[in-house]
Amino acid sequence: MINLRIEYIIIILVCLVIAIAITRSKKKDFKLEANKLIMLLGGKDNVIDYEVNKSRFVVNLKDVSKANKEAIQRMGAQGIVEIDNQLKIILGSSAKQIKKYINELK
Repeated sequence: MINLRIEYIIIILVCLVIAIAITRSKKKDFKLEANKLIMLLGGKDNVIDYEVNKSRFVVNLKDVSKANKEAIQRMGAQGIVEIDNQLKIILGSSAKQIKKYINELK
């Protein structure tokens, strides 16, 4: 009876470890995303300033032609609007997190 309880406890612990591992693997690495986004925008020297407005990441660039909009779209952007030297990138709920890590890069 005691061995059976120990086996159940071990099975429950293994299931918990697996669940935690799956949850962690699904979380985005926002530092990596921020670095990649800066690179796709033409590098940090090309970025003049940026802000977050709800789900949109709005960035003013020195040269908008250096931005790789197709790659930003493949990265997960839901849309990109270009107005003069400004890009409005719809990133969804991750926009604020990415801005936080970009602030740490500068």
